[in-house]
Amino acid sequence: MNTAYANTLEFSLFSDASLKFNSLIKTLGNEELANAEHGEVEQHIHHQGFEILRCLFQGYLDKISNEEVIQPSVLNINNEKLSNRRKGSSRKLTTLFGEVTVSRIGYSSPAKKSFFPLDNQLNLAQRKFSDGVQHRVTVEASKGSFDEAIETINETTAASIAKRQSLQIIQDTAKDFDAYYEQNRYSKEEDTTDLLVISGDGKGIVMRPDSLRECTKRKILKGRKIGSRLSQGEKKDRKRMAQVASVYTVLPHVRTADSIMQSPTEKDENIKQFKPVARNKRVWASVEKEAKEVIRESFLEALQRDPNQKRQWVVVVDGQTSQLIAINKAMQEFNVKATIIIDFIHVLEYLWSAAWCFFKKGAQEAEKWVAKQSLKILRGKAAQVVKGMRIKATKNKLKKRLSVDKCAKYLLKNKSRLAYDKALEQGFPIASGIIEGACRHLINDRLDITGARWSLDGAEAILKLRSIRSSGDLDSYWTFHKKQEMLRNYCQNKLENSLN
Repeated sequence: MNTAYANTLEFSLFSDASLKFNSLIKTLGNEELANAEHGEVEQHIHHQGFEILRCLFQGYLDKISNEEVIQPSVLNINNEKLSNRRKGSSRKLTTLFGEVTVSRIGYSSPAKKSFFPLDNQLNLAQRKFSDGVQHRVTVEASKGSFDEAIETINETTAASIAKRQSLQIIQDTAKDFDAYYEQNRYSKEEDTTDLLVISGDGKGIVMRPDSLRECTKRKILKGRKIGSRLSQGEKKDRKRMAQVASVYTVLPHVRTADSIMQSPTEKDENIKQFKPVARNKRVWASVEKEAKEVIRESFLEALQRDPNQKRQWVVVVDGQTSQLIAINKAMQEFNVKATIIIDFIHVLEYLWSAAWCFFKKGAQEAEKWVAKQSLKILRGKAAQVVKGMRIKATKNKLKKRLSVDKCAKYLLKNKSRLAYDKALEQGFPIASGIIEGACRHLINDRLDITGARWSLDGAEAILKLRSIRSSGDLDSYWTFHKKQEMLRNYCQNKLENSLN
């Protein structure tokens, strides 16, 4: 080693890391590890390696601290002058490698909060956790339960974090969701003539009583039975509906009704079915906002991609009344022309419910009947199906025909949106597989885990982060979020100007 370098301040700042590294090498060469299993050696290097990395990080922070220049005065985030200086102020920072200390100069004035320029330079968060720890919490807690996330972080890093702290980090990280997609996503028109598809659906999330909508709270109070058991079919868990939305681009796929209803035994295994892949797919959900707000956002997203409406727009939904009202209002507001199609899978569910009024459970005749009616509907003959099932129910003198009448009413109400024959000819999607998958991924796989009861803020934050990850935007969003954090914590006046 160069003697001159060994006597420098820079060397002394990183000497702990150097000593621990040399000690680790020496230990690995000792006889005590000569006959050890590779797993023992791996664990030893793992734990000692974190300590070496912590010392390196600490040395870097000490170097930056020693280089900090004392200034006569500074301006805080509100552009207020602070002239009282205090050296030796420090704060703890929990990193992926362990806890380190940040020493810096503080500036203050009477009745003014202290300001630390080095915190600004390093863009330190208000909480004691580093960016690395917060990023890991964001990823792990959005994938699985908070308990599993904490366990993973404690096992794979030298950081330690509690459940409440991880929830706070999740909520802080998600706060820039709306701003990110308003300013950064699809700011330019998509260069394509392919179909632009919008889809939406609702999914219930089990909430804590104080996070339910007011209408649900009133129903609970009205129907509460103290000291008695629940009736058959009565729900114990109370849910709040989350609205899920999706916007994507896809190639037209021309098919026939027969090709869709073709049974597995009839399909030629030598012929590979063409399935167009959705591109530039964005999925998101909100349990805090009303459904009409999320639907409106989906149209804004679509307009960013096709502002001049040069492409064919298709809206695939399940036919829920309030959803259709919100869609029509959005189309009127933005003067948009789109073809609304009822999800064919949802139609099949109504047909199957009607089938069990005519046939016994498990009867093969039911499957044949549903297939026959489905084929007619796909050929644009929904009215004939309604007429036929009503006549059949009357002839059979069915006493229990509620599902038949519901199916008939549903088909007639959505007759104009069941033009599957024309949709198939033009290659439009007629099923909402994308949105169904989004419901399962965004909500079922995380928020519907056994025993989960959500606060409104917690559920909304998880939905936003899972939406960001599902849309492939996490890295870009994280960069945007850190920039916004710096503006909030250290440049409040710039943040206000940027928002205005």
